[in-house]
Amino acid sequence: MTSAAGDAVDAFTPEDLTVALLLGSLVLVVAVVAVRLSLRSGLPSLLIYLGLGLALGESGLGIRYDSEQLTQSLGYAALVLILVEGGITTRWSGIRASVAPAAVLATVGVAVSVGVVGVVAHLVLGWSWEVSLLIGAVVASTDAAAVFSVLRRVPLPRRVSGMLEAESGFNDAPVVLLVTALAAQLAPGQEAEPWWRLLGTAGLELAGGTVVGLLVGWVGARVLRVVATTSSALFAIGVLSVAVLAYAAADSVHTSGFIACYLAALLLGNLDLPHRPSVVGFATAVGWLAQIGLFVLLGLLASPSGFADQVVPALVVGAVVLLLARPLSVVVSCTPFRIGWRVQAFLSWAGLRGAVPVVLATVPVTAGTPGVSWMFDLVFVLVVVFTLIQAPTLPWVARRLGLDAAHHQVDLAVDATPLSDLGADLLEIDVGPQSRIGGVRVFELRLPPGANVALVVRDGGSFVPRDLDVLRHGDQLLVVAPAGVRRQVERRFHLVSRGGRLAEWAGGPDPDRRRARPPGRPAVRRHDPDAPD
Repeated sequence: MTSAAGDAVDAFTPEDLTVALLLGSLVLVVAVVAVRLSLRSGLPSLLIYLGLGLALGESGLGIRYDSEQLTQSLGYAALVLILVEGGITTRWSGIRASVAPAAVLATVGVAVSVGVVGVVAHLVLGWSWEVSLLIGAVVASTDAAAVFSVLRRVPLPRRVSGMLEAESGFNDAPVVLLVTALAAQLAPGQEAEPWWRLLGTAGLELAGGTVVGLLVGWVGARVLRVVATTSSALFAIGVLSVAVLAYAAADSVHTSGFIACYLAALLLGNLDLPHRPSVVGFATAVGWLAQIGLFVLLGLLASPSGFADQVVPALVVGAVVLLLARPLSVVVSCTPFRIGWRVQAFLSWAGLRGAVPVVLATVPVTAGTPGVSWMFDLVFVLVVVFTLIQAPTLPWVARRLGLDAAHHQVDLAVDATPLSDLGADLLEIDVGPQSRIGGVRVFELRLPPGANVALVVRDGGSFVPRDLDVLRHGDQLLVVAPAGVRRQVERRFHLVSRGGRLAEWAGGPDPDRRRARPPGRPAVRRHDPDAPD
């Protein structure tokens, strides 16, 4: 007995497999090489991956691909993996102070942005209210992949980078719900629901997804601890599987799977599970693979012949998002938390759009919304143009606003040495051009007992430092610290970076918090780019 599906399977021969593997492996190799170009140019690698997809598509090598339904399904799968990677690699200590404003920015801020874009698009471009609000919802979400990519190379204070990380992890869920609801209402035969019912439904789904994500993450962590094996690779697979399970479990009960998988991954990544370096390394690799596949797929789906007609509308909508909607949403969301104007200005400029809006642009088509086939081309052009404008200028904007961190701290995943079994952490510290660590001798860092600068990388070479060696700007330090004093080591580097060798001897208070002031004493203003203005 044969069928159409069986014929299609039989038609895929070993020769076809060879061609698919050849093209796929070449794309991955070029994508890996492109990361170096991305780091040098300051552009997110997503643009290069989109270019690869366009080069392979109908206007390049001639590969024909036009399935919005498959793109949406694969796009959602890739977004799940990207969010899981973001949750696992995010330290709770780095975003704890930023969770509340980031959550408001991902909900109230999204609503403000959708409203502003909808009003301007209706008045300036003449679109109907329904279509204007739909396009506002599609472009409302910042992209986790783009944000995480930029944060890897822009040294920012922890509060600022934490807010961007948390927002990009949170805002996909409400935006997906909003776009799906608006697109469904525009489909033939559907009646429009009142706005308050839409908001109520979205709130319930987000709350349900939050509960499911935290529950699955907590139960999964307990199970993984019990069945943990000596194989770090198998354990890493188990951790990612639990996070993906959170998405499926939440979506199956009609709650937000995106918020569930992100929160489950965030919980798993901060419970000090064994084999953390291997888990982080595996999650990062899977996240990169998902990004590459997603952006190449979106490039394949795009049709350059339709770009020209959408350039002007894309520029109008993008300008509204960048110069009006995003700043207003930041002001509304962050002002109640007494976040200073410099941080708000940077957050306004750093709202990068990427794969999420492009994937969401396929939702109206798959939902049967009539007359919106142009939306994918518009969003594609918008993302490319404004990524070219925003991403390369972010380091300059951070410096002009005084928000570039004097030193940059990076976690390293080391597999060759089982540091987790030894109860130790390995940190990388980049000494920036304005850091007062430059000129300080190693012993003057006064690190907590057990913590040592194990290696200094300088001018292309490296050496094991002695106590009297002087650190310089541009040095990269590898610091080994017992897990119990990691926080003290981080705090000590912040203090020395700001105060130099005469920084408080005992380690002092957390630099992210304001010093308590005795009653009656006037406040002394300190230059702290991370503090509210």
